Amino acid sequence: MLQLLTTIPALIGFVSACFASEAGVKEMSVPQTGRDLSVTVWYPAAVGGKPTIVGDNKVFKGAAASIDAPVVPGRHPLVLLSHGSGSRVQAMSWLATELAKAGFVVAGPNHPGTTSGFSTPAETPKLWQRTADLSAVIDALARDPAWSSVIDADRIGIVGFSLGGASAMELSGARANLEAYARYCDSYKKWDCAWFVSGVGYVNDEKITVDKVDLRRIDQARFEQSNLDQRIKTAVLADPGLAQAYDPDSLKDIAIPMHFINLGEGEGIPLAVISDGLAKLTSKGTYATVAGATHFSFLPECKDGAAELLKSFGEFDPICSDEAGRPRGELHAELIGLVKDALVRDLMASGQ
Repeated sequence: MLQLLTTIPALIGFVSACFASEAGVKEMSVPQTGRDLSVTVWYPAAVGGKPTIVGDNKVFKGAAASIDAPVVPGRHPLVLLSHGSGSRVQAMSWLATELAKAGFVVAGPNHPGTTSGFSTPAETPKLWQRTADLSAVIDALARDPAWSSVIDADRIGIVGFSLGGASAMELSGARANLEAYARYCDSYKKWDCAWFVSGVGYVNDEKITVDKVDLRRIDQARFEQSNLDQRIKTAVLADPGLAQAYDPDSLKDIAIPMHFINLGEGEGIPLAVISDGLAKLTSKGTYATVAGATHFSFLPECKDGAAELLKSFGEFDPICSDEAGRPRGELHAELIGLVKDALVRDLMASGQ
């Protein structure tokens, strides 16, 4: 779980272009108490709509889609997306568009408090807010006649990356232990633990000074509560955060398939997200690694000059200058295959 791109203004958006697309896209707002959600929905599209690029900005390459194109007739499985800390759901468009082309409706919110331009250490461990966001997206789509008529409510999955992976784990039934998490950060001074004591946050795209976070002063009852949403039938978890904090018994009780993916291999996988042990604890867990990848490989492909631009914003994480052993586009192709195969197997094989 890493704080990503918090120094960059909220650049991700839609940029028009002239091309054809097999993925449609729409934006919607989902009211939440105190945290209204901006939600992007990708879907299998018929001919029509306005061509666009989702997630294109000065740093990242976007992915082709069509705004307001007609939905391919039929009922489609729903896949929720949960982005990493300091990122945005549009940064997962390289994956979402391919899932839409494969027949899934894909929906994800930008999580207030842990999204690009609005991210603080104090909000980061409040996973109960993120899981509520994701459940609210399901509720909103189920209430909307335009979506309830094309979504199969019995076939819902979730894909989460980094802090989004932790959110997906909790929505699947995992529960975190606060003292275990605090002890982990007592000795591990990198990644999420470093962010909590950084004294830095971002609000309205501005860098601000904030108090350091004492994990032991977090609301323990909420941190350790069950956030299970029984509508979720399968989960894909890429470098999931809080890997050292989960209660083993809660993992053993998870009944749905849990597909863990680590970016990298062996000692190159950070302690914060290593997941082979988590997969072994779940009754239907699978585990895969992506050779030559780093944590940043799940982000979009970077544009020329992006690494230098990031440094000019004061962002020194190697978001666009990581040490991945393979091109990010090649790594994305492998990741798309892993994610899509798991979702097709669990949501489509017996659902048609």
